[in-house]
Amino acid sequence: MKRLFAGLSDQGLVRKANQDSYRIDEPEGRFFIVADGMGGHAGGEEASRIAAETIREFLLENWDAALQPDDMLEKALLKANQAIINNQRAYPERADMGTTVVVVMFPDEGQPWCAHIGDSRLYRWRHAQLDQITEDHTWISQAVKSGLLTTEQARRHPWRHVLAQCLGREELEEIGIQPLEVQAGDRLLLCSDGLTEELADEQIAPFFQPDQTCETVVTALVEAAKEEGGQDNITVVLVSLGDGESENEDRPTEDDDPTDGTEEE
Repeated sequence: MKRLFAGLSDQGLVRKANQDSYRIDEPEGRFFIVADGMGGHAGGEEASRIAAETIREFLLENWDAALQPDDMLEKALLKANQAIINNQRAYPERADMGTTVVVVMFPDEGQPWCAHIGDSRLYRWRHAQLDQITEDHTWISQAVKSGLLTTEQARRHPWRHVLAQCLGREELEEIGIQPLEVQAGDRLLLCSDGLTEELADEQIAPFFQPDQTCETVVTALVEAAKEEGGQDNITVVLVSLGDGESENEDRPTEDDDPTDGTEEE
């Protein structure tokens, strides 16, 4: 299935630095990574960069290895977790740094897979409907799931940034890994919470018009989040699956060094 894609990361209007990072496997488009760092200016930038680059390198080095997709993703994220911990030990001033991450991988055969930690998200757009595929590793997410809070209450709750887990912790719990059910015409959106903090799902969905290229959509989403306040760094990666877009119109973007970003969770 043909894949077209684009990515964009923006500092936003309030943060003094971009602590988000993203990586796209270009030109093949076999995997996509978004990481959102935390732990202060230098710490957050470094944590997200280490995670995104470590995962990228592991997938490239082991792509032809005899590993199942779920096993490969787990090993990649565990290696990223250890790399961040090693950096914390080498630089004690970064002891509190960590990062969320979401990864989508398209094996050479079979269905795609997703892995994530924290509240960076994966969405699937299909037939004018936007569905959140990943479940945030946050206290708020569990409160909504159990009925303690409504989705609208959760959006403004003071504890909404409290993570249940992130990369960069010795006590890392089970990584969220799942196969993805996709079909031609689907669009997959990976994003940091700088997007979802400013735009509710029902505000994001209308941007996914079939005649809009991936590059057009990611740019529009970032600008819309900034118009709503841009309180955090904003990173968006969009993958379009076999819907007939022109490759000349929609090439992978390398705007911004695909590095750096998160928020203070």
